[in-house]
Amino acid sequence: MANSSFWLALMIGNSRLHWAHFAGETLIHAWDTDYLPDQLVQKLSQSQTLEDLAAYLPISPSSSLPLLLASVVPSQTALWQTYPNVRITTLDQVPIKGMYPTLGIDRALSLWGAGRNWGFPMLVIDAGTALTFTGADTNQYLVGGAILPGLGLQLATLNQRTGQLPKVELPQQLPQRYALNTQEAMQSGVIYTLVAGIKDFIEAWWRDFPDGNVAITGGDRTLLVNYLQSQFPEIAKRLIVEQNLIFWGMQKIVMNDEFHSYFHS
Repeated sequence: MANSSFWLALMIGNSRLHWAHFAGETLIHAWDTDYLPDQLVQKLSQSQTLEDLAAYLPISPSSSLPLLLASVVPSQTALWQTYPNVRITTLDQVPIKGMYPTLGIDRALSLWGAGRNWGFPMLVIDAGTALTFTGADTNQYLVGGAILPGLGLQLATLNQRTGQLPKVELPQQLPQRYALNTQEAMQSGVIYTLVAGIKDFIEAWWRDFPDGNVAITGGDRTLLVNYLQSQFPEIAKRLIVEQNLIFWGMQKIVMNDEFHSYFHS
């Protein structure tokens, strides 16, 4: 694909839309938005321009751009299928071996992007609404992973599923372990147990793959790295911190012959 060929990547996450604007293989800009109104997305199918998206895209929407889409939300996938010039990325297009059918496309793309850019073996920690671990060995074969509620989801659940626990925000720095009020006790409980769990997974990974890489991505990546730096600095300094792993995975997909032809046509 020629470097002058512009295209959009869209990853539909559990909570938000994650966008990237590419020129050929070069990522120009990435940003997040809330879900767009259904009526707006449906309107795009009636036009070959992106003018209606001007409020959501920090780029010139003067003409239709090819869109490579990946999604973990089926209802949103169906909605965006009406977009002109869209291509949907599926698991069978990600060259990682041994993937199971229900593996999230976001996890597969992040793992592929991280491994191709920094090398396998690779363990990806995605700190989003859910916190996931996904690893592949030197031969790019899926080792497996784990899924648990992310930082924000754990705190929100305590607030929503109990009678008196308050809504609590995440602190920028590691809180005191032993708290003297309810808000800080919630922060301590969630953060310290989650950070200890992450440490355990990383150490287990390095026991199995002493030369393996570990990358962290997702909306809470900076907070988690801050917490890890405070408590386990030797682990934190070895982490690859990269917000665009999914888009690097999508870029690698576009580079293959099938997608090259599609986006260059």
